Amino acid sequence: MTLGRPQIGLVLLLLGFTVSAQLALGKKKEKLAAQIDQRKPTVHALNRLTFGPRPGDVDHVMAIGLDKWIDQQLHPEKIDDSMLEARLSPFRTLRMDTREIVDNFPPEQMIKAIADGKQSLPSEPLKRAVYQAQLDRYQDKENRKQQIAVAGPDKVADDERTRREQERIDAEQKLEELLDMPPDQRMKALLKMSPEEQRSMTSSLQGDKRDEFLEGMNPRQRETIEALNFPQQVVANELVEGKLLRAIYSDRQLQEVMTDFWFNHFNVFVGKGADGYLLTSYERDVIRPRAMGKFEDLLVATAQSPAMLFYLDNWLSVGPNSDVANGIPKKANKEAKQRIRNKSQTSQSKGKRNGLNENYGRELMELHTLGVNGGYTQQDVTEVARVFTGWTLKQPKQGGGFTFEQRTHEPGDKIVLGHRVKPKGEKEGLEVLHILAHHPSTAKFVCAKLAMRFVSDDPPQALVDRMSQTFLKKDGNIREVLKTMLESPEFWSPDAYRAKVKTPLEFVVSAMRASGAEVTDAKPIAYQLQNMGMPLYGMQPPTGYSMKADAWVNSSALLARMNFALALTAGKVKGAQVNSEAAPRGTDDPQQTLVTLENNLLAGEVSKQTHDIISARLQDSKISRRKLDDPARPPNVSLIAGLLLGSPEFQRR
Repeated sequence: MTLGRPQIGLVLLLLGFTVSAQLALGKKKEKLAAQIDQRKPTVHALNRLTFGPRPGDVDHVMAIGLDKWIDQQLHPEKIDDSMLEARLSPFRTLRMDTREIVDNFPPEQMIKAIADGKQSLPSEPLKRAVYQAQLDRYQDKENRKQQIAVAGPDKVADDERTRREQERIDAEQKLEELLDMPPDQRMKALLKMSPEEQRSMTSSLQGDKRDEFLEGMNPRQRETIEALNFPQQVVANELVEGKLLRAIYSDRQLQEVMTDFWFNHFNVFVGKGADGYLLTSYERDVIRPRAMGKFEDLLVATAQSPAMLFYLDNWLSVGPNSDVANGIPKKANKEAKQRIRNKSQTSQSKGKRNGLNENYGRELMELHTLGVNGGYTQQDVTEVARVFTGWTLKQPKQGGGFTFEQRTHEPGDKIVLGHRVKPKGEKEGLEVLHILAHHPSTAKFVCAKLAMRFVSDDPPQALVDRMSQTFLKKDGNIREVLKTMLESPEFWSPDAYRAKVKTPLEFVVSAMRASGAEVTDAKPIAYQLQNMGMPLYGMQPPTGYSMKADAWVNSSALLARMNFALALTAGKVKGAQVNSEAAPRGTDDPQQTLVTLENNLLAGEVSKQTHDIISARLQDSKISRRKLDDPARPPNVSLIAGLLLGSPEFQRR
């Protein structure tokens, strides 16, 4: 039987299937060339260097040559990605700097300033509507506090339920009227409503009603409607959608894979607070442009990024002997400063709080550079923390950027990893970053993580050593390190065959790519990742998400993947349209079906365990009761997907 390749191929590829790449070097290469399918190295490269092959990718890469394709991916600036940019064009926040984002999607502190008369409402109609809605929400919350103090919480809660129920009924009635209007008139009618009516109306927009209401509106109007309820969520949604669309559709696949790798390496959590506004610029301006450049440039950029400074609290770190810690006025001269310091030292105030924060110093060495066994001590952590005092933010709640504040910087020499760092203000931090970026432990730690991502969970030490040598010899050039890895026999060896289990992000994105799905709304796809335990930008600890199989292979995780596979093949993943061709007619013999699957889709390379599992399940009465080629009842691809999910081979790349 020959099942439809778009349908069955989709099932197998979205389940994480990958084919072994057996590429030999020298004389062995010629000998093996006649024994193996020449497509396998290409499929292997596509599985490792991209988020998974799309229909036609293997043929395309083979046509231009694997080496040429790899070289193109290593130089993403040479690849035209205009088709992706067209998909991203509706998401305005992806092109805004942080100040613009804060200005267009106001946080609560900005609304509070308006309520206190310290700031005025904007005049532009759509922006004003967003501000007015948030101001009404803020004032309603303040009024509620007063009402609770007078009438008690139970009475206030009862009144609110009654009021909201009536508002819901009114909103549903008005919604039907608005849906009969053209999009522009619909928007104008919404803006004429009171803030309470707008809030009730937008809150009632769920599912198909929401899609119908937004139909025909331009991106700005859509954003405004979503922002009337929760402006911060618009920023977060567009950030997530942008990441998924890049992973699914970008032709600069290796750059996107490396951007994801480095973001995870220099992890920042979206839910801390201001980071919700800072992450757009962090990924766009800090990580992606340096994903294949020099490691030191990336290290410095992350250290000075508002997102990292805020996430690890370094912007609040104050040197214990700094001017601020000693209460020295800004305009004090040198002699006055010394007198105050002397007085502070002699007083020995036990209750004095110096404000030194070691979070960044610790994570910089443990997670960003040297690694936990990289040879640093707790004293080094403290000294590095002293070095980075003064690295702070200017007006962080308004989207301000990095600045160096001398008055909070710890004076004097510091000793870091045996190096004496002399007083140089901001340059002390740059000196320490340079030391760390060129340290042998950093080369080993970073290269081991790269090899873990691209080769195996336990990469060969010889490969890590060669990559580390390149790292040190080439001044931390990430592209050169990747070349060393890609030219190695270890990357192409049989040991790398199906050696990596896909993370939920890789699993879901590869499914979208393998299916050729048309994504019309990426938010529901992001919800799928939450169900699988990997919300985008949602890893709270600075460790980032694990790249190892044991973090993702358990019964609940596999069940979530099964549910996703079934939903996608059945066309039930909202926001993704999968156009699978109907399967051609064939035989009703389940075992012949298995042979076809193995030969056509897995190149005959199926372990005995997997073969036996599928063979047994294909004999199940649920399948054998009917003919697989019945034109009235085409092959149940969803059922086959569920069956094949029992094998770990379909979870790998």
